[in-house]
Amino acid sequence: MSGDDEFRQIQQVIERMIVRYPLVPPDDIAHAVHSVYRRFATSRVRDFVPLLVEKAVKRELSEPTILDSVLPPAIPEVGR
Repeated sequence: MSGDDEFRQIQQVIERMIVRYPLVPPDDIAHAVHSVYRRFATSRVRDFVPLLVEKAVKRELSEPTILDSVLPPAIPEVGR
């Protein structure tokens, strides 16, 4: 895989994550993807890097603490 192909695939990961997690600001998603991507900077085998990045970011964004920070607070039920 060329560097251009890998960069394009990382951009596609960001786009998919933005669609999958609409409540998370796109800049936060991009930051998360690039942070995870940097962890693979010294990896010699590059073919699966975009897939591994996507899986790691999905795991990060699915943690309740991440979603709780971007979701509005629950409205308490009144009168029940």
